[in-house]
Amino acid sequence: MNELDRIDHSIIRELQKNARITVTELASKVGLSKTPCQVRMRRLEEQGFITGYTVLVNQTKLGQSHIAFAQVTLNDTSSEALKAFNTAVKKIAAIEQCHMIAANFDYLMKVRTRNMAEYRQVLGEQISALPHVLQTSTFVVMENVKDAGL
Repeated sequence: MNELDRIDHSIIRELQKNARITVTELASKVGLSKTPCQVRMRRLEEQGFITGYTVLVNQTKLGQSHIAFAQVTLNDTSSEALKAFNTAVKKIAAIEQCHMIAANFDYLMKVRTRNMAEYRQVLGEQISALPHVLQTSTFVVMENVKDAGL
């Protein structure tokens, strides 16, 4: 694994704040000239430290303000069962995040929908139908206090 120096970390931090920053402005902020900054950015991309650039959107303005976290327990945790679950979960658009957890349940999902009725439909018709799902438990978000994208 390649080591990152202070300037590499600065480039990443600045791009996380504003991925649309010009290379000239980024170079100025991290103390480089334009060409060395471009070279470092390209290297960070090629080595997989920077995996892409994206747009953050206001989900509430898009009508997707309901957030729930769903705990999922599987009835089988063999490699084949986990692979089947992982493949299927990626097909459900309402699931923003899905993490395998070391706890008394197997997965924790962040699910975003328009409202509780839509969440109940997603849970009942899609999440519960995922391969090897034994049980789910839901935690509804009352307020989004901190979000990395905001």
